[in-house]
Amino acid sequence: MLLALVALASSCERIDNKEVPAYGVNIDLGNFALWNTYGVAGVGDYRIFNRIKHIPVNFPFNANTFTGYGGVLLIMGLDGSTGSYAPIAYDAACPVENRTDISVGIDASNFEAVCPKCGSRYNVLTGGGGPIKGQAYTSKYGLRTYKVHPSKLGGYTINAM
Repeated sequence: MLLALVALASSCERIDNKEVPAYGVNIDLGNFALWNTYGVAGVGDYRIFNRIKHIPVNFPFNANTFTGYGGVLLIMGLDGSTGSYAPIAYDAACPVENRTDISVGIDASNFEAVCPKCGSRYNVLTGGGGPIKGQAYTSKYGLRTYKVHPSKLGGYTINAM
């Protein structure tokens, strides 16, 4: 009986979403015009922000804009804390590769985030960035999450948690 309890407790491993280093995040899409241009609207709609690579093109990056370690993936998905659809943000760096120059992309067929190098897959729509396949699943590495705050001007801001 004791052995069964120990096995059960050890099978409930936690996902490490802090493998990617903590870097500053501040993306201001706080007014309706910016959100309408650079935000996400429908489920699965996504955008990558990366100040170093100037993505998206023509985004008004300024001295107060920070895009995390490997960029920020913003996607419209199911917010686990509220149970409703809302914009969700993750660091775009693959935690397995843990490099600023290797960012996940979105597989349009199922809206999973995929690392182009190791092939790890992450559930970014409903699973909080948790791993679902590949080395990330084996190592229990999830994507680092960021906070998305609604603003009074019709948009959102994205910040580190």
